Amino acid sequence: MSSPAIRNLSTGARADEAFERAASFIASLTGWRRAFAGFAAGLVTALAFAPFYLVPLLAVGFSALIFLLDGALKSPHPRRAAFATGWYFGFGYFLLSVYWMAFSFFVQAEQFAWMSPFAVLGMPAFLALFSGSAAFVASRFWREGPARVLFFAVVWMTFEYARGHILTGLPWNLPGQALAGAAMGAQTAAWWGVYGLSLIVILLAAAPAAFAGRGRAIKGLGACLGGALALYAIGAARLALLDPGVYEDVSVRIIQPNIPQREKIDSDFWARNFWRQVNLSKGEATGAAASGELYILWPENAVSLIDEYSDALQVLSDELPKNAVLLTGAVRREAAGPRDIYFNSILAIAPGPDPSRAVIGHYDKHHLVPFGEYLPMEGFLRAVGLAQLAPYDEGFEMGKGPSVLRAGAGPAFAPLICYEAIFPGEIYPKDDRPDWIVTVTNDAWFGDTSGPRQHLDQAKLRSIETGLPMARSANTGVSVLIDARGRVLDRVALYKEGRIDAALPKPLPPTLYARIGDVLFLLLSMVAFFAGFTYKYRREQA
Repeated sequence: MSSPAIRNLSTGARADEAFERAASFIASLTGWRRAFAGFAAGLVTALAFAPFYLVPLLAVGFSALIFLLDGALKSPHPRRAAFATGWYFGFGYFLLSVYWMAFSFFVQAEQFAWMSPFAVLGMPAFLALFSGSAAFVASRFWREGPARVLFFAVVWMTFEYARGHILTGLPWNLPGQALAGAAMGAQTAAWWGVYGLSLIVILLAAAPAAFAGRGRAIKGLGACLGGALALYAIGAARLALLDPGVYEDVSVRIIQPNIPQREKIDSDFWARNFWRQVNLSKGEATGAAASGELYILWPENAVSLIDEYSDALQVLSDELPKNAVLLTGAVRREAAGPRDIYFNSILAIAPGPDPSRAVIGHYDKHHLVPFGEYLPMEGFLRAVGLAQLAPYDEGFEMGKGPSVLRAGAGPAFAPLICYEAIFPGEIYPKDDRPDWIVTVTNDAWFGDTSGPRQHLDQAKLRSIETGLPMARSANTGVSVLIDARGRVLDRVALYKEGRIDAALPKPLPPTLYARIGDVLFLLLSMVAFFAGFTYKYRREQA
């Protein structure tokens, strides 16, 4: 009879052997088989994000990519093969990550449905250029052993950072976002932001590949599991130790009217939509906040040009609670010479001295969505008949930048409109920290898909990074109240009509990320990169 120790050793050896065989098989793939495997690895990796949250698949996908690159670099044209492998991985990854964009073309299907295949395939193909380029550059530093994983992670995240900034940026489904499904896993974003968290995630996900070919695959799997457990343990401790509580005299009422997008943009329904939101907003605040400040949130573009209609303002005065400040998404118009210009805005509407309500402040969206809100290459698109892609003739005008508003006697807030919540480090002016974040959005364009759910996860990350609570009103969902630690305190589910009534959570002190931004991410990248060179040098000297 063999002892338990010998049996365990034998089991570990068999597991190592099986892992090595799998790694060798993946690395041996060539031609269309390698391309298909890269595409499949990208698809598998994307399943780690909302609504699936199969987070362990990050390790499957990124480790498979490392093995595919091992094989690509033994081909006759290694750099070209590395780029192609990275591109196919990225195409699969982004195909499943952003497929929901195509649903927006079916809201007005008679005009735009024909464009949906181009969106479904074109956007992933473009975004995959970043992953292909990352694989190409990483291949220049490739060495056997753990060093290649260190180089890969740093180069990959360098291109992810570029993806978040070039051509207005699209930092959607950064690897660290996969951990935002549970606030516990994403707490370290308060130190190094989502880019730093993503670097850690890639290092852990690719750890099983680090020791492949050396008979120590179990060591890599142990590093992956141990690192993940450490992240969650740190997160659990932070959640337990930091609880700023709530304001006793400030409450929020978050409205989700659940208006179908086609009816939302049809002027024949505007009066009905207005009254639906008014009726959902009625009723005095209760508890300690009844005598304090009440903020009512309506979603993005809830009303058009309301500041120009005294009758609508009078309705708000008559129907809303007397102590309420309405923060609503709206279209705002200004005269600019021979034409009018339009802004996608948040208006603060509060009781005035007479005491009818009036607009006491506004914020204009400054990070506009290309094609959806303004036309890049406007002359060309008008020439080919696609000017109708943007609203209001020439699209929305760009606002001046992140801002902080003060409305009523309550705490100051940073306003964000939809797409703006996906950009870390761009929430408010650096020298003017607010007490909470107001987000209004309209994800009705994208149907019951992964898009609105992934958008919500990014909102959670912004609260963790800044240490600020967030009240989020979404037309069709998901509307939520998030505390300063990224925990969802209350929600209205996707495609449900309803509202949230709650005391406003208090902020935490400024986080490290709020103080220094992406500096720690850059330092981590430098440490990982030089660690790779150190490991490589020692191997060469051995």
